Amino acid sequence: MGVTGVTTNCLNHCSSEKRNKHVSPSANITGCAPVFWPLGMVLEGSTEALCPPSSLELRPSCNKSQPSPPLGPGSQTQESLCPGDKEPVVYGELIVLGYNGSLANGDKGRRRSRLALHKRPKANGVKPDVIHNISTPLVSKALSNKSQHSISYTLSRSHSVIVEYTHDTNTDMFQIGRSTESMIDFVVTDTSPSGQSHGSGGDGGQSAQSTISRYACRILCERGPPYTARIYAAGFDSSKNIFLGERAAKWRTSDGLMDGLTTNGVLVMHPAGEFVSEPAPGLWREISVCGNVYALRETRSAQQRGKLVENESNALQDGSLIDLCGATLLWRTPAGLRRTPTLKQLESLRQELNAARPQCPVGFNTLAFPSLAQRETVDKKQPWVYVNCGHVHGYHNWGFRREKGPGAPGGVGTSPAGTGDRECPMCRRVGPYVPLWLGCEGGLYLDAGPPTHAFCPCGHVCSEKTVRGWSQIPLPHGTHAFHAACPFCGTWLTGEMGYIKLIFQGPLD
Repeated sequence: MGVTGVTTNCLNHCSSEKRNKHVSPSANITGCAPVFWPLGMVLEGSTEALCPPSSLELRPSCNKSQPSPPLGPGSQTQESLCPGDKEPVVYGELIVLGYNGSLANGDKGRRRSRLALHKRPKANGVKPDVIHNISTPLVSKALSNKSQHSISYTLSRSHSVIVEYTHDTNTDMFQIGRSTESMIDFVVTDTSPSGQSHGSGGDGGQSAQSTISRYACRILCERGPPYTARIYAAGFDSSKNIFLGERAAKWRTSDGLMDGLTTNGVLVMHPAGEFVSEPAPGLWREISVCGNVYALRETRSAQQRGKLVENESNALQDGSLIDLCGATLLWRTPAGLRRTPTLKQLESLRQELNAARPQCPVGFNTLAFPSLAQRETVDKKQPWVYVNCGHVHGYHNWGFRREKGPGAPGGVGTSPAGTGDRECPMCRRVGPYVPLWLGCEGGLYLDAGPPTHAFCPCGHVCSEKTVRGWSQIPLPHGTHAFHAACPFCGTWLTGEMGYIKLIFQGPLD
């Protein structure tokens, strides 16, 4: 029939006699120890691709966070109070960088800038169960179309490996991707750096040529303490299948199982220290379909995988960053979020700033930060800053310094706000002159300190610890570039440090 079914729940008490005993590839093995196979890409027509190993016991990395069935629309709600729980359990929150608290068109349903993952009333986890080695395309299609979850690895036109998954009562699964289908819990679209938009980052719309996968990744959370959340590349589609075609990077692991990478990859960076106390960037890694950790490929979609990093895990921690090649997500734990300002606290900080009655040192008019809800239109009292020196002024339409050109004789003119460089009247330093905006997404803060600093050149204001921390983090850009960016709008940071300390002038009276 062309099918080899191998159950993977191998017993730990196999005798050494059974371990050394040769088993036919067509046998159904239920109790055996692993046989170690060399790491490497499975090539079409190779003997390794055609001959399954004698033992297919699941490696711990595939067991440590079992996948689970998809969710329907509206499934991510507060209805997470399970029998025996005194209060709803929150595994953590995902925050998309670059939107400063909400999408430009507003957060709607599963398309939003922030999502809390709650414990489900009923577990929807799945875990690897049976591996099939398929040599008949029709059988492969029949297996992949079953109602059971599965991952299909196409090794050649005539040979596939299908891993079936069974229900797991100990985990909840949450899927993330560009698709708006019901199995996706968090719909994420490409984030564009906000050089034009003041208050929020990308437009939240669908990019013409998105680089984010429709089924980008899945996060599996343990339903019991300590509620560990683990990330895996790729998500199950409407047929409950993950399909890795011939051109996808895939291979047989040392213990005889299959693993692979998605086209553009899912990158993760865990903080080197505690995110809120000692913010320091770690190393970017790539996560495989089975949750293993690898060094980065030469380019984002290269066929050859990076080296396996055995001492690192796919378990998310407070401050872990997830890059989907088009959007970057921040994972915050409940403990970490308790040390960040709430929206109410941010509003109090804004009112404290305004209560100090900062003044323009030239016009002597009182400045005021606009309300947090006003993120698109510049207010006439809004403070502006010279980003090369930090002096805060009110808006004025003079002092431009730009190159000579049509309509700008002598290099001095009155071009629209935000264009050209300006000379600070206080210190004569020349540089960008931009309005100041308070960072509205509290989850991006590293502490609840006073908003004394601003990112350059966008002008988003937050605490000193927050600007210092984010200015050190290189965020992925394109196929192999990395650059620090403002977490509130996604604008690349400029200048020596990427941020500036704000210099306010108090009232003369």
